[in-house]
Amino acid sequence: MTALGMITVDTTDARRLSAWWAERLGGEVVFDAEGWFCVVSVPGWGTDLGFQYVEEPSPGKNRLHLDLVRDEQEDREAAIAAWTAAGAVHLGLRGESDFQWDTFEDPDGNEFCIAAGH
Repeated sequence: MTALGMITVDTTDARRLSAWWAERLGGEVVFDAEGWFCVVSVPGWGTDLGFQYVEEPSPGKNRLHLDLVRDEQEDREAAIAAWTAAGAVHLGLRGESDFQWDTFEDPDGNEFCIAAGH
C-alpha cells in the first residue's frame, strides 16, 4: 500500500518560503538540507510540507494546491487581512453561494485556498 508522505512545493528560496508557511500555520521547520530542501511540521496535520529549491519557478498556475480550512468562528475579513499582512496576495472569493473559498498566492506565487470549516 502506498501512503502520502509529504506535500512538496517548488521554490526559488526554500528557507524563506518554509519559514513563511511555518509561521502562518503554527508549525516549525524541522529539517533544513542547506537551503535546498526544508520540511515544515504542523501540529495535528499528520503530513509534513516540503519546500524544494528549483532554479526557476514552474510557468503557469500550479496544478496542485493546498485547501486550508479556517475556524468557523474566525471572521473571514480578519483572516484575509492577516494572510495579506503576512505577504500573501488575495486573488478573490470563488465558488457558489452554498460553498465559497478565498484564493491566495503565497510569496512565491503558489496558489492556495482557504474556506470556512464545514
